[in-house]
Amino acid sequence: MLTTENRESYRTLLDAAVLSCEGGERAAIIYVASNAEPQYISHSEFKQTISRYAKALNALGVAMRDLLVIANTQSLESIFAFWGALAVGAIPSMFPTLTEKLDPEIYMRNMSELVALSGVRLVLTTDELAPELDSHVGCPVYGSSGLADQIGAVSQVGVVREPPLQMPDEIAFLQHSSGTTGLQKGVALSHTAVLNQLTSYSEAIGLTEQDVIVSWLPLYHDMGLIAGFLLPLVQGVPLVLMSPFDWVRNPALLLSAISDFQGTLTWLPNFAYNHMARRIRERDLDGLTLSSMRMYINCSEPVRKDSHDLFRERFTSLGVRDEQLAVSYAMAENTFAVTQTEMGQAAGVDFVHKRALEEDRFAEPVAPDHARALPMVSCGRPIEGTAVRVLGEDGAILADRRVGEIALRSDCMLSEYYRRPDLQPFQEGWYLTGDMGYVSEGEVYIIGRSKDLIINAGKNVYPQDIEAIVNGVPGVHAGRAVAFGVYDEREGTELVAVVAEVESEDKRERKEIGKRIRQEVARQSMVTVSYVKLVGDKWLIKTSSGKIARAANREKWRSETVSSK
Repeated sequence: MLTTENRESYRTLLDAAVLSCEGGERAAIIYVASNAEPQYISHSEFKQTISRYAKALNALGVAMRDLLVIANTQSLESIFAFWGALAVGAIPSMFPTLTEKLDPEIYMRNMSELVALSGVRLVLTTDELAPELDSHVGCPVYGSSGLADQIGAVSQVGVVREPPLQMPDEIAFLQHSSGTTGLQKGVALSHTAVLNQLTSYSEAIGLTEQDVIVSWLPLYHDMGLIAGFLLPLVQGVPLVLMSPFDWVRNPALLLSAISDFQGTLTWLPNFAYNHMARRIRERDLDGLTLSSMRMYINCSEPVRKDSHDLFRERFTSLGVRDEQLAVSYAMAENTFAVTQTEMGQAAGVDFVHKRALEEDRFAEPVAPDHARALPMVSCGRPIEGTAVRVLGEDGAILADRRVGEIALRSDCMLSEYYRRPDLQPFQEGWYLTGDMGYVSEGEVYIIGRSKDLIINAGKNVYPQDIEAIVNGVPGVHAGRAVAFGVYDEREGTELVAVVAEVESEDKRERKEIGKRIRQEVARQSMVTVSYVKLVGDKWLIKTSSGKIARAANREKWRSETVSSK
């Protein structure tokens, strides 16, 4: 395994355990799906398949440093294509394929802009999407069938090329940040940066050869790509993988996989704890045990104590315990993890005065039973090689418990935003994350994105807090609400607007839902919602990674509000 002691012996990701000769017939990947037998891919089979994909990509003209976009479903094909690209020295980048949750027009425009701006050499996608995508982008597009034909052809003639010599500081792959306009920020990560991250993070979570990682996370997101894909394959740890679409429809699939394959580690965004606790039926838990688990690691969204509590209470009988509920703060620009809570301990909870946090930007400690107590869940301490500090609006370093922008510096940062010289990610060697938070006794607490902050009558309102309340209102589709600020010249401040998707089309029922939204937000947060818009399914605009896009939805709300006057 890659460790601090042997780090220097690893030059590139091609030194991964899954590509060595030592794995043999041990399972590298176990792909599970609802109502289907698991697919076992051994180390030797993985290595052989990667070789075939590399030959096929060579035959298609893919060469050293070419950018290759993989916009496919989460399948073994995507995984083999990614590693095949690495094997020929190309730069792969995982992308979502077009789904019903994404606007087709926006998706095609984004892909077209990406191909033109980044000089994409080739796009691999599904058979269904390939013809339409081919008509929008200025590079060759291959569906699954076309790629399979190419693999079959080169396998028969035995085309072989010497693998290119890659340098550690070469770009290994790109992670594209979520967005709704162009998807143009390609986070370029070198082999060195990724290997440094995997070394430090493996140490932070105490990874051993006895671990089994289970994941449903999409591979176009940093949490899925690094923690649920590269980490286990580089380290030679078995990966139990499933489709995110399958998991959303059948959330018990994750728990079943943990039980069947003695899973020890999984990473989850905060909403997943609620989704599983509320959607999994009791009969789907028959015969399951989660006693093998070391950690469920909450990552990618602001962490909520009530989500952890709900998950623990729902699955205590299966073996879920407080000390398994861990947290990591991560971002693509740092490859993945910035922080990690300690193993074997429940993530710390800091109870702070809600008014002081919102109005004074100070995390004032209070007793848990205080009337205005707000629980903040710790994200843990920075991993080895990563430093964190908090900056005020003037760029000054803030003291403990003062809320400001999180800045970081590490040995696993991005090299650049790919082909974007206009975007300079560093200021005096530090990366400004755009996330608001504070540090207390060395532990990092994240509040939300600075660009999404709503300043209402001098109070700092974090939209995710409002959205969490709205998502709990009966009649609202859980996870399909957005809150944002709208500046009002007459009031001289930002007013709070909420848009929520609901099932009902009945005017009376919608009016009642809107009334409950206002009441619950006022009751739970002391914030007044000035505008409530209830919409039908698929109204909300989402980013490429499936997150609600606040800025884009604010503009859509504005355009519809003006046009209706």
